[in-house]
Amino acid sequence: MKKTLTFLILILSLSLSAQDKIEITETDYDNNQVEMADKFRSVGKIYVVVAVILVIMAGMFFYLYRIENKVRKLEKELEQNKSILKQPKT
Repeated sequence: MKKTLTFLILILSLSLSAQDKIEITETDYDNNQVEMADKFRSVGKIYVVVAVILVIMAGMFFYLYRIENKVRKLEKELEQNKSILKQPKT
């Protein structure tokens, strides 16, 4: 209970002071430039960024797929063991 309460207080304090309030001006709405993305596009590194993100996502999905298969296999084994234990002894 103490750990949970401490964790909640930590999260709340971080979220309250994470960002200062900045007033939005008219120039913020007119800003159509994303400097970092434009620079990556002009040099051709945006494709590297996209490729890295795709590789990371593919790895995560593959990992989740393998975990799901292992869990499914363990569930089947557990179900078989339960059915063996339920059979009446003769």
